[in-house]
Amino acid sequence: MSLLVVGTGALACLFAARLAGAGLPVTMLGSWPEGLAALRQYGVRLLDLNGSTHAYDVDVMDAGSCQGTYSKALVLVKSWQTERVARQLEGCLDASGIALTLQNGFGNVETLQAMLGSARVALGVTTTGARVLEPGYVQHTGEGKVSLGLHKNIAGFGELLQNAGFQVEMITDPQSLLWGKLVINAAINPLTALLRVPNGELLARSSARELMQEAASEAALVAAAKGIRLPYDDPEDAVEAVAKNTASNMSSMLQDVLRGTPTEIEAINGAVIREGEKVGLLAPVNRILWRLVRGLDSH
Repeated sequence: MSLLVVGTGALACLFAARLAGAGLPVTMLGSWPEGLAALRQYGVRLLDLNGSTHAYDVDVMDAGSCQGTYSKALVLVKSWQTERVARQLEGCLDASGIALTLQNGFGNVETLQAMLGSARVALGVTTTGARVLEPGYVQHTGEGKVSLGLHKNIAGFGELLQNAGFQVEMITDPQSLLWGKLVINAAINPLTALLRVPNGELLARSSARELMQEAASEAALVAAAKGIRLPYDDPEDAVEAVAKNTASNMSSMLQDVLRGTPTEIEAINGAVIREGEKVGLLAPVNRILWRLVRGLDSH
């Protein structure tokens, strides 16, 4: 059985490397020309937490066509690419297959379900960290969990990930974890992108720390108004703990800004704003952060 990993960025390469290293045939589908070329030439290269680098052979397809039929697909592209990916998967995901999204942001699972149907889309969340060193070469920056929502067709996916060394848990309420991560991302990602600093620096700057806390509290209020119970009691404590535990990490949004590529601001702070409006909340701090990062994206 070959697994389709959709994406060629940091997490896509990390998961592809670990799964290929566990002996699973892996095919990567992507649209980044430099990344595809590097993967074809060298395989996917991973700098592990212990400082050693290994290369793993993978098959590679570009976004022009998705050839073959796959029973399992792991979706790890940016949120703004999800609609395109959903159309591609419609042509190569088996009728009884399953696409698992571990993406950042809000709305990805709905976009995939609109094209593939709910029976073929599963939701998960990961706190594992990685960053791109160069095309096709990524560094594993932090071990984390892979939390999978219960789904009638997800049998076997958890075992594959466990065999690849990931910490896997099955949960009954993936929306809780999705919103839990969204609250954290809405507070950390835009500020690190705007200030161009690693996560931990937000704790060292009093104004940045206050904004981070306010953004997290606002997003948590939106979640509460929607009836979603977050996986932690205090959003300010939670976001500070994440910033501390990932102090040296560069957020994915900062990495996007430094590369000059579009960010996921619409699926993170933009989602907080849109969902807030549905329940009568304005989320002004998230709105300001959204506008400022959109200003970076426009360049």
